[in-house]
Amino acid sequence: MHVLPFEKTIAELVDKVRAFRVEAAKNESLRPDLEKLEEEAGRASKEAFRDLTPMQKVLLSRHPNRPYTLDYIKRVVADFVEMRGDRRFADDASIVAGLGTFRGRSVAVVGHQKGRGTKENMKRNFGMPHPEGYRKAIRLYELADRFGLPILTFIDTPGAYPGIGAEERGQSEAIGAALAALARARVPVIASIIGEGGSGGALALGVANRVLVLEFGCYSVISPEGCAAILWKNGNRAEEAAKCLRMTAPELLGLKVVDEVVEEPPGGAHQDHDASAERLANAIERHLGQLDKLSPDALADDRYAKFRAMGAFTGE
Repeated sequence: MHVLPFEKTIAELVDKVRAFRVEAAKNESLRPDLEKLEEEAGRASKEAFRDLTPMQKVLLSRHPNRPYTLDYIKRVVADFVEMRGDRRFADDASIVAGLGTFRGRSVAVVGHQKGRGTKENMKRNFGMPHPEGYRKAIRLYELADRFGLPILTFIDTPGAYPGIGAEERGQSEAIGAALAALARARVPVIASIIGEGGSGGALALGVANRVLVLEFGCYSVISPEGCAAILWKNGNRAEEAAKCLRMTAPELLGLKVVDEVVEEPPGGAHQDHDASAERLANAIERHLGQLDKLSPDALADDRYAKFRAMGAFTGE
């Protein structure tokens, strides 16, 4: 388990809780002590993480042990059938897309996928999609729209891949087409920021009726390091840039960029994948229930109004 310097104490406490759960499973009499220890871990985690800097939250959003899209799919989407390829050039493994069942209803699922370890990260291109990945996403958006399936997206990318080959094959056009396909979809669309969401590479999966973000997720037009390098020609000022970008979950909620912050388990989502998936699934189900009341045309109008209102100046 990779442990960041500022989370060491909490990680040790969570490990203790995890070990005690094993013992409590064997001895029911230990259940009250377990509940007490879990409450203590929750309080300690909130206290320790209350004063994290924006950059520390960015580091948590990038934590290599955080659950990725496939981890959430495994836990909350039944009978998942992955679809591959963009029917033009190739399959891009940094985007996972397919059909499945979410709590009793058929859905289309699209998400960024990072790798664990060097070999898988090379396969997944560190979660940075090529144009083929976005065109594969468009296939799913259009399929879902045709058959009336809600679209669930999971955002977790530092940004679209900026290589020469990606640009030659139309990276910007592919992202723009993905934005348009999501914008005109006449089905409920719910996007969940499960890690870091960077630039248009993230927004291509984020034009949704409801945008959720995990407690330590981040969402921004650029990474703090990239911002510092452009503004001050000094990537070491990333800490300052992260503060200026206002990219953390509470700030995103205050700016109305997202609709809900989903609380993570004690110590962060990487400490308990099951609990994180359950909390996120409950939020998705609740918002889906609200969107079910809207007609197909109203869903598209709702999405349009939501994004038109972002950053609007009212003069008040």
